[in-house]
Amino acid sequence: MEKYYREDLAYIHDIGYGDYALQSAPGILKILAQNNIQAGLVVDLGCGSGLLSLELTKAHYHVLGIDISESMIAIAQTRVPDAQFRVESLFKADIPACNAVISIGECFNYLFDEDNSYQALTQLFERIYLALGAGGMFIFDIAEPGQVMPGQKTKTFTEGKDWIVLVEKQEDRAQSGLTRRIITLRKVGEFYRRDNEIHCLRLYEAKNMAEKLRQVGFQAQILDYYGNYQLPEAHAVLIARKPT
Repeated sequence: MEKYYREDLAYIHDIGYGDYALQSAPGILKILAQNNIQAGLVVDLGCGSGLLSLELTKAHYHVLGIDISESMIAIAQTRVPDAQFRVESLFKADIPACNAVISIGECFNYLFDEDNSYQALTQLFERIYLALGAGGMFIFDIAEPGQVMPGQKTKTFTEGKDWIVLVEKQEDRAQSGLTRRIITLRKVGEFYRRDNEIHCLRLYEAKNMAEKLRQVGFQAQILDYYGNYQLPEAHAVLIARKPT
């Protein structure tokens, strides 16, 4: 049985939290166009339910989506039949020769992928660098420290037509960590089915991530937006380009 983003949370995330991907997509497409990447293969790491992958295929890119959640990939395959998808750890995935690699939704922060470590992240950056052609782009975002005030917890409640989700967040500044406790209720037939997941994240400073990219060989810059879409507080976009 998969441990994270199981069937109910995958369903809720897809229909209730898709704005992040949909609002990010125009800015990402603009970055690709500005860097003369208007065709070819784009690898969507942590593709989730395929919302960004669909926008990329609409723009005539070939897409390979990779995600650790079987339930997310099942939705993505139905949504974007023209793309290819694999259920796999982002940190162990083979990155084929491509023109761009994109990862949105703080995928590199998540620790439920047991292969996630500082060393694995550096090695992934190196593999992406080698897979990209000259002028290729690597675009992703991260969660930074400052998600929750020290010593406090935040609790949110969101509901849709046939679902409810409750999220409790707490940050450990000393360990640069964030814990999300997620309770879902999804209507199945006449009744609501309850499930819960705990997601742990390692929080990164954007300036340190940019330096890691430069050490690998990329040109890197830090933003807090994708086009007209402003990211939530304590999040950052990293735009990395392989020199020509």
